[in-house]
Amino acid sequence: MGKRTRESFENETLPPTTKQQEEVASLDPSLPTLPWMRKPLIVDSFPAVQVHQLGCLDPRLISALQDIGIESLFPVQVAVWQQVVGLGGGERDICVCSPTGSGKTLAYALPIVQMLSTRVVRRLRALVVLPTRDLAVQVKAVFDTIASAVGLSVGLAIGQTQIANEAAELVELPRKCVHHFSTSEVEMLDFPSSRIDILVATPGRLMDHITSTEGFTLEHLRYMVIDESDRLLRQAYQDWLPHSLERIFTKGQSKQSLLKGLGRGFGMANHYRAMKMVVSATLTRDPAKISQLKLCFPLLISANVEEKRYQLPKQLQSYKMVTELDKKPLHLMVLLQMLEDQKTIVFTASVTSTHRLFLLLQCCGTRLKAVEYSSLQHQHDRSKALAAFREGDAKVLIASDAITRGMDVEGVMNVINYDVPVYAKTYVHRVGRTARAGKPGSSYTLLRREEVRHFKEMLQKVENSKCKRFKLPQQTLDELYPCYIEGLFQNSWSRHYIVDMLCAIQNCSLYLKF
Repeated sequence: MGKRTRESFENETLPPTTKQQEEVASLDPSLPTLPWMRKPLIVDSFPAVQVHQLGCLDPRLISALQDIGIESLFPVQVAVWQQVVGLGGGERDICVCSPTGSGKTLAYALPIVQMLSTRVVRRLRALVVLPTRDLAVQVKAVFDTIASAVGLSVGLAIGQTQIANEAAELVELPRKCVHHFSTSEVEMLDFPSSRIDILVATPGRLMDHITSTEGFTLEHLRYMVIDESDRLLRQAYQDWLPHSLERIFTKGQSKQSLLKGLGRGFGMANHYRAMKMVVSATLTRDPAKISQLKLCFPLLISANVEEKRYQLPKQLQSYKMVTELDKKPLHLMVLLQMLEDQKTIVFTASVTSTHRLFLLLQCCGTRLKAVEYSSLQHQHDRSKALAAFREGDAKVLIASDAITRGMDVEGVMNVINYDVPVYAKTYVHRVGRTARAGKPGSSYTLLRREEVRHFKEMLQKVENSKCKRFKLPQQTLDELYPCYIEGLFQNSWSRHYIVDMLCAIQNCSLYLKF
């Protein structure tokens, strides 16, 4: 046999640990996947477990979970727990592919906090990288609820403040030197030390700290989480991934310790391997992208037992509404009125469409309070809008796809696709804002007749994608039409808006036979 290289280890799959817990499911052989991705650990084979029954869970963490209303863990959380904390935990890197709202954030946060709860010296031992600021803030909040119970500190690096201020929260620099006049000697009292145990960061700001923050180091890292991995791997972000991986390990480490380390980080000196956790609801299968992660004995944890690539929550009810372009605003208004007391997110195809639709709803005399969320807004305005929606001050959030990934807003009952998404992946992330954590939810997609075929073909790539036809009551359309017209003319619009609206009014009038 030839000499085994690191690449051979990265593409090797270890045999299942137990037959009861590792169910083998073959994926579509036509897809360009690595061999280990064809043999996932299926989440459905794990039952939900009460938190007090979870082996090795710190009593302080049990209390912290119960304080926020968590009495049991979802199957994906149990599966990840066993791979991180269970027997042999940390020996393999894991890729987690599970539907939106299935509890992936807590799935990696809880075992990381458990494993770091016995640390003595404070060092940066866990890094979580996410593509957006808002998502990073949300993930940090999850860590904060449990990490504080065991004395761990969680930092945030997303560029909301000046880098010097952010660096001061992450690293404690040496105190000033002391000059001994009697001996003319200068003594350094301290070395730079970490103020945090866990860091949640966006890739750009992470690179800023790696390159310019004195005392910031990844050499003690034991866990690295790459959340929303398909987006992070698709965009370069200053080549953050190769630079980060280069800095995880110290120069004195051997390849043997790198491959065989247990990843616990608190025992023998050669246990240096950092465990990687790659997380997404739509995990890429592209070997070229996966190879960038430098995975060691990777294991795929998946909720998908079918050959289809994407999966929707089982409790999601999906509906489609076939309409014409000039009737879409009116149909949306009627639908929102029917869903008046329920939190609803409306997705559009672009930031421009988001703003126009928001202005239209503002001027059409509906009782619903709507807020706008798009990447065109300043971070402060986005955060303010999201806070109003979270707290229930606004029942409708008009959004671009900036909020499709990972954002968890409690109580969202409905998602409306005002513009049909081009890709199945986008559709999965959009409708995944509802029907989360086992709760029911509904999605509505407004389709022009020429879009019906594309939508049907797109859903063929998605499991649990049955979509019923939904028809608005004609009486409600007739009743709301005068308010719609009145609202348009009592507000000042630019010339191109007026032309667009007059065309819409004319067409709607013919449609409603006014």
